[in-house]
Amino acid sequence: MAWQDVEPMEERIRFVVEAAREERSVAALCREFGISRKTGYKWLARYRARGVEGCRELSRRPRASPTQVPAAVEALVLRERHRHRTWGPKKLQAVLATKHGVAPVPAVSTIGNLLTRHGLTRKTRRRRPVSAPDRRTRTAATHPNAVWAADFKGWFRTRDGQRCDPLTISDLASRYVLTCRIVAGPRSDQVRPVVRQAFRRFGLPDVLRVDNGPPFGSRGVCGLSQLSAWWLQLGIQVEFLDPGHPEQNGAHERMHRTLKADTTRPPAATPRAQQARFDRWRREFNQERPHEALGMQRPAERYRRSARRYSDQPAPLAYPRHYEVRRVKSTGVVQWRNRVWYLGAALRGMAVGLTEVDEARWAVYFGELLLGYLDARTPGSLEPATPQSPGSTA
Repeated sequence: MAWQDVEPMEERIRFVVEAAREERSVAALCREFGISRKTGYKWLARYRARGVEGCRELSRRPRASPTQVPAAVEALVLRERHRHRTWGPKKLQAVLATKHGVAPVPAVSTIGNLLTRHGLTRKTRRRRPVSAPDRRTRTAATHPNAVWAADFKGWFRTRDGQRCDPLTISDLASRYVLTCRIVAGPRSDQVRPVVRQAFRRFGLPDVLRVDNGPPFGSRGVCGLSQLSAWWLQLGIQVEFLDPGHPEQNGAHERMHRTLKADTTRPPAATPRAQQARFDRWRREFNQERPHEALGMQRPAERYRRSARRYSDQPAPLAYPRHYEVRRVKSTGVVQWRNRVWYLGAALRGMAVGLTEVDEARWAVYFGELLLGYLDARTPGSLEPATPQSPGSTA
């Protein structure tokens, strides 16, 4: 029962003083003050133990918190968060266990509450859902080097006004970032040396998945550019995204979002300083940052170099014995049956194979890729095997 509608402290003091005199029973005093006997005996015991101070309300806070995060562990969480300002509770939990050997490790929710208490979290807008990626022609990244992805993150300017175009290449199975390099622009002559360096260091992938725009794709035959034609010559299958569907390369795009948040807000003073940031970030992303898609392992724990070695002088494309082999001239044409046929600038210097379909029609292959047909009845250019749009090689 509650005390009467007067100052509770005064009522308690009057009650315990009367009860301490032992002139009246506690039960009678409780009825007079309108409280239960349990409440009366509680306050009388506090008065006898602590005097008048015992009549004050005590804090309801627990005297001990056996599940409270130790100060040393809290300091580790804050230190790692300050080092990696975009890492959330799941990654911090993994780092506590694997890097610092904390046991038992605090729960994800506990770490989240700790970050909130120190003002290290912020509310973000809920991202609008996107349609599921089209996987009808996409190769599954079942093991390292099964599928690599290459793309440009999107250009920006450093604080000195210089333009930066970062080219990135990643292994989709292990999420390992193979390359993050600033180039002078999205041109084949700038991209090819960076890709060649990745091939020499890591070997060749089975598949390279790229955007359909230049320098990866073109509006020429089968959407090929000189760059993607070179990859086919090396025995790498090229998979183009459908135009306007970056979600088909979702893992690589998600990596780009992390790269942007960690290295470009704000950008560095110069391109050289920005490249140094990219290099540090790549080491951290591959070797330190736990990845949720990998069960909180690091990409470096999953990635292995390809067994397919790169050579600057690849073996020529092999064609069946009954094919007629022609080399594409520097002007993008081949000679066949005393006529000149235009195949496109992307195939300059490449060998193509021709096989007869009927008396006047021949199929043209580049390796195993059907480029189209040459028809003696309508000479001049290649009749494409598929509609002429980038991405038709997939």
